[in-house]
Amino acid sequence: MIFFRKKRKKRVGVIGLDGVPFPLINDLSQKNIMPTFSHLIQSGHLHKMKASLPEISSVSWTDFMTGKNSGTHGIFGFTDLKKNSYEMRFPNFLEVKTETLWDKLAKKGKKSIVINQPSTYPARKINGKLISGFVAIELSKAVYPITIKPILEKINYQIDIDTFKAREDHEFLWKELEKTLESREKAFETFWKEDWDYFEFVITGTDRLMHFLWDAYKDENHPFHDIFLDYYNKVDRLVGKIITAFQKRTGGYQGLYILSDHGFTGIKQEVYLNTWLKQNGYLNFENDSPNKLTEMTHETTAFAMDPNRIYINLKNKFPKGRVKNSEKQSLKDEIKNKIEGLNFEGEKVVKKVFDTKKIYSGEETKNGPDLIVLSNHGFDMKGSVKKEEVFGRTNLQGMHTWDEAFFWADREKSSDLCISDIAAIILDQFE
Repeated sequence: MIFFRKKRKKRVGVIGLDGVPFPLINDLSQKNIMPTFSHLIQSGHLHKMKASLPEISSVSWTDFMTGKNSGTHGIFGFTDLKKNSYEMRFPNFLEVKTETLWDKLAKKGKKSIVINQPSTYPARKINGKLISGFVAIELSKAVYPITIKPILEKINYQIDIDTFKAREDHEFLWKELEKTLESREKAFETFWKEDWDYFEFVITGTDRLMHFLWDAYKDENHPFHDIFLDYYNKVDRLVGKIITAFQKRTGGYQGLYILSDHGFTGIKQEVYLNTWLKQNGYLNFENDSPNKLTEMTHETTAFAMDPNRIYINLKNKFPKGRVKNSEKQSLKDEIKNKIEGLNFEGEKVVKKVFDTKKIYSGEETKNGPDLIVLSNHGFDMKGSVKKEEVFGRTNLQGMHTWDEAFFWADREKSSDLCISDIAAIILDQFE
């Protein structure tokens, strides 16, 4: 008699650690602070990966979930400009112009459960369940279907920490990090038991911690150094718990992926791009103490938005536009050449200036910035219009990096990975 073993259902599990850099994973794995990752590095392949441009969560996570860049999906930052205006607005998930990977899976009849995916607010319909990550305001608008809201309320699910208070009060920060991590684990335990084809789980407290207390990681004498390491140990244990559950369901590591959306490093100086543009004659305001971009004059030829986006003030695109299309490229080249020479105390500030027509592809490119100013590590680009000097500091300690995100898989992938490549790797598992 011939017995046929039942073929296992194809499943994919994704764990996201917001902002966790490749060097930190290596370091804490070697020190056995993260023993789960130490085992993973020995059992599979840890890749260094490039984030989005600009290197921020709203863009990088959208690159991840669509497999496209901003020129196609249309998200260029946490903020954008209202059409034909210099007024700020906050783009959301409903404005993403292309399908997500779980939209594509739904067409194959696959069910997805997505927990705490940043930049998916307000939640929209998927074949399965979706819990939005930051920036999410109301829980009722952050879940699909709405029937899971009472379940989350019962486990005291918390989407994010109070970042404004945590930035000033670090004792409060630790309590909030513990609370969100515990509620995230309860959500995992609740929804893992269901039937699914794609399961995604993202931890974002890591990003918050390193913005506010990067120094606690680097300085062994810092009063919060041990608790910083303890938090990462707890994250590692939760990752281990998810991996164990995944292996029980699938029989191994195949189909399991772990990634971050950008890297992190310490801040030496913040760099205020609008101040630089003003000092170099590209940006003019109606008064000496502007509060908003709306206060610029018609003499302005370029302006910046957080974190490192420069826009040419084009005629027929902006209400006070001055630059003709025929003048646009030469002005971009001029700004690029000038700002690439920016120095701070003899140290080169700018690593590279990207012309977005060369790095973006798609119909939305025309709505985005014209230049992306990528800094060298330690120089955090900002778009404030209120600063009088190009360089300065706030109480933020950590900044994002473009070239030090990580991606783990059981098998080796390309040596030149970008976060927008990951969707295709995931979808290939279901072919």
